[in-house]
Amino acid sequence: MKRAFWPALLAAVAFAVIFIARIPAAWVVPQATAARFCTSLDGTVWSGNCAGLTFGGRALGDLSWDLHPLRLVAGRLGAHVTLAHGTTSARGDVELGFGGRITLRNLLVDGPLDAALLPGVPTTLRGTAHVDLVLAQIQRGIIRELQGRIEAHDLEDRSGNDTALGSYVVSFPGGSSPPTGMVRDLDGPLAVEGTLRLTAQPGFELEGFIAPRKGAAPEIVNNIRLFGSPDASGRRPFSMSGTF
Repeated sequence: MKRAFWPALLAAVAFAVIFIARIPAAWVVPQATAARFCTSLDGTVWSGNCAGLTFGGRALGDLSWDLHPLRLVAGRLGAHVTLAHGTTSARGDVELGFGGRITLRNLLVDGPLDAALLPGVPTTLRGTAHVDLVLAQIQRGIIRELQGRIEAHDLEDRSGNDTALGSYVVSFPGGSSPPTGMVRDLDGPLAVEGTLRLTAQPGFELEGFIAPRKGAAPEIVNNIRLFGSPDASGRRPFSMSGTF
């Protein structure tokens, strides 16, 4: 009896694992819930695709995922996810932990600045963004840790005349609380150096120095004068803050 028991048990476990691995995602997610967020739901619980993802009234694109089963042993839900929305693409590893903590690793995002996807972006601002984050931790809507780079390229203000604003980068070294990054220009009509601090409201505090380069558009030069008198090198201090 004992000799027959173990092979039968192992066979049952193997069958259960294979069955769970192949459960269609549509079996697990109720049809009403799936229809609320996805135009179609395909694949399995472990590896699937949600086409036409909508969340908070915003169309986010097509989402695919591959779960990391071993993270379940630690009581965490982890997956490699990919999101595509027009010319915007994002991919990385996402982990949901205790206390509402969300951890992102190896996150890469490329695409145009889109006010429909990023409500804080002015509708008159054009450009592209590149995000390369080694690590990001978010808990209850507050960014607790950030390591990597966020770049904005070929910015252009279209509120009146089309005015080129240049390209910029914020580099977060990680390990600081609250997360603090260094801001600088990459090219364009403005020389910028400063720091960006993410606060717990959640919000941000940005401060630094700014100066127009030779050939900068007159409207840019006039706007910078609002920051006050320049120092000996022609730079003016600036600061701003806000909440998300």
